[in-house]
Amino acid sequence: MTENNKLALTKKELNHVFLRSYQALGCYTYDKQQGIGFMRAMVPALEQLYPNHEDFVEALKRHNTMFNTTCAFVPFCLGISCAMEEEYANDETHSMDPESIGAVKIALMGPLAGIGDSFFWGTFRMIACGVGAPMAAAGNFVGVILYLLLNLIPSTLTRWYGFKLGYSGGRQFLAKIQADGTLAKMTDAAKVLAMVVVGGMIPQIVKVPIALTLEMGGGTFVLSDVLNGIMPNLLPLLLSLAAYKSILKGLSPNKLIFILLGLGIVLTLIGVM
Repeated sequence: MTENNKLALTKKELNHVFLRSYQALGCYTYDKQQGIGFMRAMVPALEQLYPNHEDFVEALKRHNTMFNTTCAFVPFCLGISCAMEEEYANDETHSMDPESIGAVKIALMGPLAGIGDSFFWGTFRMIACGVGAPMAAAGNFVGVILYLLLNLIPSTLTRWYGFKLGYSGGRQFLAKIQADGTLAKMTDAAKVLAMVVVGGMIPQIVKVPIALTLEMGGGTFVLSDVLNGIMPNLLPLLLSLAAYKSILKGLSPNKLIFILLGLGIVLTLIGVM
């Protein structure tokens, strides 16, 4: 608590959040990717801001969502999330939409991933390899040290100053976009973007290889060709919608995975797939 009885984060909680950002890949899953690691990193801040257990659980649920970006930029997103959670925890007028916290994360993770992958994977890593690999191949251990330093120094500086910038600048940024209505528009846009991204990924990730063929009237009836003629990737779309509806009805993702696995085995054994 501060002097004016407002909930505020101290250096202790912020440092704990920052250190936990290094574990963003500690529990990487297909459905949430870095989401669980991000949620765990937020725990010290959420415990401080939400002493009421129900509010704390609700805050955890807000961050138990899909998130993925370049690891060096994770602290920047954490800093902004801490600033927004602090703002929401002290919002006595209930004018702030909590969904905006997740919306900002979603809006940032894509552009930051594009920048971060280009610099940290495509630039710094290549420079480090170019400098360190020849020395290491010649038996000079300094090459290994140079490789590590050229990778770690830019990443560490980006993490530390990114977190500070995200938290301190995030509060000013939040106040500005709340005042001019940008935050509400960003929330709606992020929801639409998330649905478009998920929909676009279906043909790339979901595969339903139907192998069923029938000999009819001297010709061959290929079921997959007929379905693709009606609509390309129709079966992956229908399967994704059925899975989504099952989850909405309360079926756990783990059970759904085993059901789909069993269904695939059965259909393969009988020659449909």
